[in-house]
Amino acid sequence: MTTIAGVSGNQYVPGTKVYDELKYQYATSTYGEERDLNPGLIVQPKNKDDIALTLRYAKEKKVAVAIKTGGHQYSGASSTSAPNIQLDLENSFKGADDRTIFEKDGKAYARTSVSWSLGEFNAWLTENKKFVPHGQCTEVHVGGHVQTGGYGQLARSFGLFGDHVLSLEIVDTDGNFKEVTKATDPDLFWAFLGGSPGNLGVITHFTIQVHRDQDYNGSRGMKAMYFYDTKTLKRLIDILVEMSDNDDFPRNYDLCISVLSSAFPLLDLCPGIDEWMARAHPEFYGKNGLIAWPRTIVIFAQWVPFESGDECDMSWFDRIKEGSDWILGNDNVQEKPMSQLTGDWIFRNVREFEHPYEKRAYVTSSRTLAKDGFTDWMVGRIDDIVRPEHNKCWLSAQMQCFGGKNSMFTRNAGNGTAFSWRDTSITCVLDAFYVEESKARAEDWQKVNDMEAIGPNGVISKEDRRVLWGSYGNWNLDAVWNTYFEDRAKYEKLQQIRKRADPYGIFTPNPFCVKRAD
Repeated sequence: MTTIAGVSGNQYVPGTKVYDELKYQYATSTYGEERDLNPGLIVQPKNKDDIALTLRYAKEKKVAVAIKTGGHQYSGASSTSAPNIQLDLENSFKGADDRTIFEKDGKAYARTSVSWSLGEFNAWLTENKKFVPHGQCTEVHVGGHVQTGGYGQLARSFGLFGDHVLSLEIVDTDGNFKEVTKATDPDLFWAFLGGSPGNLGVITHFTIQVHRDQDYNGSRGMKAMYFYDTKTLKRLIDILVEMSDNDDFPRNYDLCISVLSSAFPLLDLCPGIDEWMARAHPEFYGKNGLIAWPRTIVIFAQWVPFESGDECDMSWFDRIKEGSDWILGNDNVQEKPMSQLTGDWIFRNVREFEHPYEKRAYVTSSRTLAKDGFTDWMVGRIDDIVRPEHNKCWLSAQMQCFGGKNSMFTRNAGNGTAFSWRDTSITCVLDAFYVEESKARAEDWQKVNDMEAIGPNGVISKEDRRVLWGSYGNWNLDAVWNTYFEDRAKYEKLQQIRKRADPYGIFTPNPFCVKRAD
């Protein structure tokens, strides 16, 4: 495939070393061959004009364009196959004018490009004593993150990253530059935020409302680590379930539990833990002085005040930290500005394990998880893959409470965005990484999870609910639309909007997209 005349940014064709490096995405290890994640051309635009030229070229040649900012989409949807084009925005908009913070009428706002990683974006906000809810993975980029919701630790207390968007700056299918807001084009704004990410136009910048540290003085947080055992895991999940089943639980609290197999790079999640580990547990270090990281449980617990009378129930934190082996910051709950706490929640490594994976992200609206035996079931399933030594499968699991009538994740339903399943109580991510010889074991483990967790008698949910940021299984979205969207009316509305926004099929680079209406 030839390069595009007039594009000032870099372009790479197959067969070059740089091409092979740039085509790599998170999903390459699992789906690189199966889904042919090999674009015919990679374009790194320097500006909006380069994007417009690429889209016009694609229209002329009748090929499609996949949009990548960080490349973290788990099913490979931010990539494509030849002769289609990969539009790589990872470094396109990182100039001085590509992000700014301003205040108006006592509120703070940020205009940012899509090219910043969450780590970079969070650090910038912290420097300015501002924060906004977002996810934990440092190398996820804000472009894809904002379109799939931006789920993260602050979801109950503040809602989603995408809930804070005020305007989107896009390049449309004809190469025109537009600003999209709820006022100027409510349907397109709605569809961009939770509808069909990457399939409606190219977002280059967006403006969001952010929060000021000074408005939430007294916020507290705790990151604690426990060496893995089933008794501790059961106790912690029971606390999470108790919180989730209580529809009246206060908005002020957020809680997330992670379970990690041995060999997980804990230093990237818990800065400073290596010094403590060397003092407290020298038995984990080999003759070469390198640590063999043990199986662990890590919790993220947070409280934030919203009104002058709000008081933190420290007994909630005390129950959680009971028996912990390590706590970030002097072994105690820390009172910190929210902008600093959000930095503590970030996982600093690119990915959990350098292996292919079988992914699951289960979503439920259940308020009877305790009654239905969720804790015992989850502990048993986790132990089945974490406990055996040398089974060459590695687990990264995460459980987080989202719901309740006081939760902003719930209350933001109907706010002009299309993010699905606003009645969610808990989301559970179970990612099994493997090597080729243990692939069947990882697949079989997930098959049991699917059979027992989801369905009429499911321990987690009576219906199959999925989220775009945690997609798995069939990547023909049209064939499984009902798992990602609540009803047919919503899906058909998205189909009509896609037809209008993408009449030529330029933004249809793979099957993981809402199918355009006829």
